[in-house]
Amino acid sequence: MSQRIPIGKIAILLCALTEEESDYFRESLEEVKYCQGRVGSMNMQKVISAVETAAKRNGLIHDSLYRETHALYHAIVEAIRGVTRGQPSIGEMSRTVGLRFSVVRGKPYINEGEGEWVSVAFYGTIGAPVKGLEHETIGLGVNHI
Repeated sequence: MSQRIPIGKIAILLCALTEEESDYFRESLEEVKYCQGRVGSMNMQKVISAVETAAKRNGLIHDSLYRETHALYHAIVEAIRGVTRGQPSIGEMSRTVGLRFSVVRGKPYINEGEGEWVSVAFYGTIGAPVKGLEHETIGLGVNHI
């Protein structure tokens, strides 16, 4: 099947670009729901919670539907693996992150039967908890709802 809306690409662009830069892509966003946010922490649960809270507050997932929360959780964890280079831990390894994130929900396939999907992307820094010793990182997770 061909893709209609590249929700992963949209998620990456939304988290990597500034508000002003992302204005160029507003027309591409008409068929999807999305939100953006920031999180900085040495605690993985705080990162996960920040994304879940933003998605719920912006109506991207329904709090009362387990499958939606579950799909979002798996997309977050997949994206965190990219940020952490496959080692999904930060504080335990004396690392800290400063991330921008985006959550995108849409129908990426022409066949409506494929349903909705959710994408989570992170862009920012990871490194030792010493200002100036971090480096860039990015992660992407995509999951069906």
